[in-house]
Amino acid sequence: MARMAAVFTGITLALVIILSGCLTNPGVFQKGGEANITSLTPVEVREYEGEQLSSIADFRENSIKGPQYINQSEYRLEINGLVTRTLSLPYDMVITGYPAYEKRVTLFCVEGWEVTILWEGVRVEDLLADAGVNPAANTVIIYASDGYSTSLPLDYIKDRDILLAYSMNGVVLPAERGFPFQLVAEDRWGYKWIKWVTKIEVSDDPAYRGYWEKRGYSQTGNLQKGFFG
Repeated sequence: MARMAAVFTGITLALVIILSGCLTNPGVFQKGGEANITSLTPVEVREYEGEQLSSIADFRENSIKGPQYINQSEYRLEINGLVTRTLSLPYDMVITGYPAYEKRVTLFCVEGWEVTILWEGVRVEDLLADAGVNPAANTVIIYASDGYSTSLPLDYIKDRDILLAYSMNGVVLPAERGFPFQLVAEDRWGYKWIKWVTKIEVSDDPAYRGYWEKRGYSQTGNLQKGFFG
């Protein structure tokens, strides 16, 4: 598929839960990554359509097991479940084989900080279309390398053009920010912003509970409602 770019504007709120973290390389960043992030900040895009962007160094690390360091050459994005064909996509195939899009999304944290980032990635919908979604499917379950998981309605994924991001502010995601991929779950609480994505499962189980949902967090993660229950 030919690569193209399209721009989705509009700032979207996403609250990041303290306990869940900011659910929310050329090659793979080595450990000691904050130094790597600092060295990248001078080449970031810091202004977009006349508005200032936050820095990729402005996040706090709150993930359940700390940053994950994934070998790019060994990585495969698995897409399975209620699909016509299971996919196992190398990193380069994901970022070059599907249309690319950008969205500017503001992410707010209950710890009192916020970031406005220009995300670039591929639409989850395009990945699913390539696999072929069973008509009975209604849920997308997403898994991370650290054992984290969460789910979202299939209609939400399609209607909102939800991105699987591989770049922020023009810089490839550092390991500390979710390399190789982070979900940009706009209009959802932070625990839906899963990082270090390794697998996408198409399901007919809207009751699936991910890591924090099992611990009492809202299944929908809707920003307009409380995040418990």
